[in-house]
Amino acid sequence: MRNLWLLGLGSVLSAPLVPAPLIAQPEPSSPVGVAGEDNAQGVLSVTIYQNGQSLVQDMRQLDLPSGRSKQDFPDVSAVIRPETVTLSGAGIGIVEQNFDYDLLTPAKLMEKAVGQTITLLRTNVATGAESRVRAKVLAANGGVVLQIGDTIEVLRDDGLPVRVIFDRVPPGLRARPTLSVTVEAKGGRTPATLSYLTPGLGWNADYVTLFDEASQTIDVQGWVTLTNNTGTNYQNADVLLVAGNTNDGGGRYNRGRTATGTIDEAGTESNERERLGDNYLYPLAERTTIANAQQKQVSFLDVKRAPAKGAYEFVNGWLATNEASSASSVLKFSTTAKGAGSEKAGLGDQLPQGTMRVYMKDKRGDPQFIGESIIENTPLGSSLSIRTGEAFDVKVKTIVEERTRINNRRWRTKMRYELTNASKKAITVDLVQAGLWGDVRIEAQSTEGKRISADKVEWNMPVAANGKATLTATFDSRY
Repeated sequence: MRNLWLLGLGSVLSAPLVPAPLIAQPEPSSPVGVAGEDNAQGVLSVTIYQNGQSLVQDMRQLDLPSGRSKQDFPDVSAVIRPETVTLSGAGIGIVEQNFDYDLLTPAKLMEKAVGQTITLLRTNVATGAESRVRAKVLAANGGVVLQIGDTIEVLRDDGLPVRVIFDRVPPGLRARPTLSVTVEAKGGRTPATLSYLTPGLGWNADYVTLFDEASQTIDVQGWVTLTNNTGTNYQNADVLLVAGNTNDGGGRYNRGRTATGTIDEAGTESNERERLGDNYLYPLAERTTIANAQQKQVSFLDVKRAPAKGAYEFVNGWLATNEASSASSVLKFSTTAKGAGSEKAGLGDQLPQGTMRVYMKDKRGDPQFIGESIIENTPLGSSLSIRTGEAFDVKVKTIVEERTRINNRRWRTKMRYELTNASKKAITVDLVQAGLWGDVRIEAQSTEGKRISADKVEWNMPVAANGKATLTATFDSRY
């Protein structure tokens, strides 16, 4: 009987970045794979959702006998959701299916060999002579216990030249994740499509934003980052990305809603991007291989010199006092597609949820990182504020100067806000007082403000270079 040697193999799967725009993909024409080759997958289509799961559609050519037969489908996801599997093809009916996920590994080989006899190949360090010893595996729980003749020994993992030879692969172990399906068929060569849902494939958007303070513009490069932790390579796949939160019924893979506070005003524009229900689709321009344990990036947005402005913002809680706290540094821009070439021009596309990283050039002309924010799924035409950090030179001190009871239902609160600017340029701070719920009224204010939401008032406070500014406001409230 032919011996199977236990050898250690290592490989690194990699692929170059594909900085291509995401456009519609033509019909595939590549040949399908067949079982027994390096990869048994056929023509692959992979739809990846933002909630952590994906739909895999794998069209293979099957040579089916007439009647009932068992068909193996290797190279499926190692974390497949078996209850979602469907097999469609002319004249094919599914009788039973099994997913064999006990994969062939050194540890599994030893576990399955308990009660069986194996061969130890030992090498004499001094002479280099090899000897073979037959041993019975008694246990493989945290270590391997062997019976060799009348003695009990432990197989040590101390680097000594000992190899283990197995007579055969134990039943039930698979070299690759394999789905077994029992089918009823008419027979003959039949194209069939295997479809299933799986976690482990994911994508997210990343944005590299370069802010030019002098021209008040931004350059934005958007990247899709693909990840694969399914235990399986997906070769030459037609990849479709879905932006939006889909409900999986049980919430096992749904990341939930993300409110990041970056949208100042949600947009109301639309464009010709393809939709699926209430989701937007981003098809990759070319077929690509997504290797297991790999990250791959693909460009999907490239915008030059869109209008933007740097700003400062400070949000104060109700009755909150602060000792000279930093204002937030904020980058404001729009995603609008209207008014190209004007101040209202924007990025011109929907922005999938992701991380926006902002850079500015220093005096030497080198881009330097200044901060990042997570943005949520952003409609076309939205106004955004990306908070990049805390301003070193811009501080706001808030003081409750006076608080008195008007009657048994109302209070009068006088607030004072002191703003300082230690930089060499004049600035404007968007000063926001939050917590103004209900019928809170502003009795007096030294600078006119505006309501920006149900509980917030904002004042645009100019502060001179190396200067100070003060705002006072009196509120009439029930609390």
